[in-house]
Amino acid sequence: VAGLGNYGLRGTRHSVGMEVLDQLARQLAVAEGWRVDKRCCADVALATAHGLELVLLKPRRFMNLNGLSVASAAEIYNLGPRDIYLVHDDLDKALGKVAIKLGGSARGHNGVQSCISALQSSEMPRLRIGIGRP
Repeated sequence: VAGLGNYGLRGTRHSVGMEVLDQLARQLAVAEGWRVDKRCCADVALATAHGLELVLLKPRRFMNLNGLSVASAAEIYNLGPRDIYLVHDDLDKALGKVAIKLGGSARGHNGVQSCISALQSSEMPRLRIGIGRP
């Protein structure tokens, strides 16, 4: 599960994907387990939920380069595009509205486009978090 955003710019609307992962880590009781993984240039926490092993990932790059971290982690953990869930902001959704998108185009989102390019696939399921337009 990759939370897209601009690392180091916490609290900004474009880093909501990382904020969601922080909350998920707290709910899965692994919030203290974040570690820097230099192999994929990301913060990583491992968790188990409903019998599934999860890799939580927060890229340590700017949004338009998030895909490099996601692709590196996919290789390290032997994951295919359909195994990777992207969590990201969506300007076209009202603040707080959530939607699931099963693959397809990036719809203008630079972080998603970066993942599509780096993984050479658009099959990643996505959790789109509405942030609304300014």
